[in-house]
Amino acid sequence: MTTILHPASEDPVRNERFRQGIEGSGIGLWDLDLATHQLLWSNTTRTLFGVPDDLPLTYELFLSLLEPEEREPTRQAVARSTETGCGFDKQYRVNGTSKSRHWVRARGSIVKGEQGGPGHLSGIVIDIDDQKQIEEALRTRESHLHSILETIPDAMIVIDGNGIMQFFSSAAERQFGYTEREAIGQNVSMLMPNPDRSRHDGYLDRYRSTGERHIIGIGRIVTGQRKDGTTFPMHLSIGEMQSGGAPYFTGFVRDLTEHQQTQARLLELQSELVHVSRLSAMGEMASALAHELNQPLAAISNYMKGSRRLLSTSTDPNLSKIEGALDRAAEQAIRAGQIIRRLRDFVARGESEKRVESLSKLIEEAGALGLTGAREQAVQLRFSLDPQHDQVLVDRVQIQQVLVNLFRNALEAMAESPRRELTASNRLVSDDMIEVAVSDTGSGFGEDVEKNLFQTFFTTKETGMGVGLSISRSIIEAHGGRMWAETNAAGGATFCFTLPAASSESVTDGS
Repeated sequence: MTTILHPASEDPVRNERFRQGIEGSGIGLWDLDLATHQLLWSNTTRTLFGVPDDLPLTYELFLSLLEPEEREPTRQAVARSTETGCGFDKQYRVNGTSKSRHWVRARGSIVKGEQGGPGHLSGIVIDIDDQKQIEEALRTRESHLHSILETIPDAMIVIDGNGIMQFFSSAAERQFGYTEREAIGQNVSMLMPNPDRSRHDGYLDRYRSTGERHIIGIGRIVTGQRKDGTTFPMHLSIGEMQSGGAPYFTGFVRDLTEHQQTQARLLELQSELVHVSRLSAMGEMASALAHELNQPLAAISNYMKGSRRLLSTSTDPNLSKIEGALDRAAEQAIRAGQIIRRLRDFVARGESEKRVESLSKLIEEAGALGLTGAREQAVQLRFSLDPQHDQVLVDRVQIQQVLVNLFRNALEAMAESPRRELTASNRLVSDDMIEVAVSDTGSGFGEDVEKNLFQTFFTTKETGMGVGLSISRSIIEAHGGRMWAETNAAGGATFCFTLPAASSESVTDGS
């Protein structure tokens, strides 16, 4: 074993006792002669660096045990200690000749030589591999947490007891428009419009003095203000924690702008569908009434013409007046028939504004309206849609009206069923037509019902008007498709209809 305490103690016994105590605690000793670069290590130091006792020790051997990028900085650190007399402190990941790669820390100080100048650089070496593993685990955990905070859509903001922001996540940067550097150290009230901005510090003071919670632990909708001065609705949840005896508050912010826009769009779409549905119902009823009234009007006209012929042989002094009245009545009957025919022509024409639409989008939006309450009824929804055949040339509102009607009928049909599954699917049935099928596991229908399903005013519902399916079929036929119903394997009903597929030219032109 090499004795390295330098300079030698006046009491060799005490010197040896110190050395044994130090090395027994796992601390290695080392000494570097700054003039000759002769290096002395204790046995513990050799063990920490993984160098066998029989291997000659040199300064160059020591450097070879270090990572290549650490060798030159070590030389410079030794030179700096020599020139300035400052201490030496370096951490290394070494790969010794007899020990696996691990971390050590070397610390030392200048020992003056006989001439009063720097003579030796002496110090200790300790194993810090466990410490480094703990640090690496903490860094990994911190990196994991940071990656989570980077990806969650909700903003996270941490403030201290005075309302000063201590943490500002990436989502918060995106939502509020401030960078982390701009936000940290500022009062969180900068993210609020007045009057909340001017009152916020008072809220904190009141909470610290009374402990009365108004929002902590209770999420609520408030208004936030971005850097550019614009405001937006947000859902705010706040949690409280203690660190070092001081309170900190963590706020989770969710931007509700898109949510409210979606809700507004759904309400608008629902209103539009209701309006068009009413118009379609009126048109269908008008068409049916026109068909029913046209025949009695024609009969009235014929009876009046016959009555006039019978009066031609009469000698009644009021004959001319009676004939004039009958002529005018016949003219009005004929005029009423013409009005009815024009009304039928207008309804039958079914002109609409057709565009290229995404079938999956139509079904999604119609489902948001027509499948309200499906979850409460424990209905399982299955949309099996082929994305390869998604583009159709249709009037969006009219087709959604058809889908909403089918979805609502399906929910009503399954109200008493033990098994409740609703499936919507699509497939290409020809080069230019796409078939859509809506199936349920309800009670289905018999043959006598099936043949009348699409007849106007026919219904199996106690409060139904019997125009929904009739209108739906008229809409589909106006699009050049057809609509039919059949009983499926599950015992429920399947309603199918076809729509024209959008050609590649239509998709390109956006027509």
